[in-house]
Amino acid sequence: MKKYLFTAIIAFVCSASVRVHAQKEIALFNGKDLSNWKFVVDGNKVPGEQVFSVKNGVIEIAGAPLGYMYTTQAYGDGSLHVEWRWVDGASNSGIFLLIEDPKNPFPNGIECQLHAGDAGDFVLLGGSDLAEYRQPEGQERPKFPVIKKRNASSEKPEGEWNRAKIEIQDGVITVYINDVLQNIGTNKVKKGYIGLQSEGKKIQFRNITLTKK
Repeated sequence: MKKYLFTAIIAFVCSASVRVHAQKEIALFNGKDLSNWKFVVDGNKVPGEQVFSVKNGVIEIAGAPLGYMYTTQAYGDGSLHVEWRWVDGASNSGIFLLIEDPKNPFPNGIECQLHAGDAGDFVLLGGSDLAEYRQPEGQERPKFPVIKKRNASSEKPEGEWNRAKIEIQDGVITVYINDVLQNIGTNKVKKGYIGLQSEGKKIQFRNITLTKK
């Protein structure tokens, strides 16, 4: 009996170990530079380095001109963790997901809105779509269709760090803002680039990781 119990315990431990190692955390920001990101600036008005930089171990985005930075590699299923805070007053930004085409100044992709008070809204950029979007009957499709978040704002006060946890599984995007479920959207696109937006005022980002399953 003891032999069988010992064997069962070993099998359980090995199984748990396999599940842990099957998940791989990827640091999308190394805390030093933006060598694995590309930049898009509206109309190429200034070099990207003037808008997107690293200061004291965090990413700082100027907010103007309009634009975004995006990963050099496309990603599919996984759990994205992003932290952000406002520097010079609450403003506007976004996390871009499943980018197909990094066009200027907006990509074809889904934006997880970070606009103050609206964090967790979905914005459909560049012709992208989600199954949950319902266009009002008799109206033309807006340039930037929005799917509103499910709950009241769960954002922290200006200057404090916020957390976004974004799960992507087979095109289904689930967004938590500071551990509060805010949105779920279903996309036909299953893989794409990840981006951070410059729009409005200065914003900082840190601890950007993707845990692949």
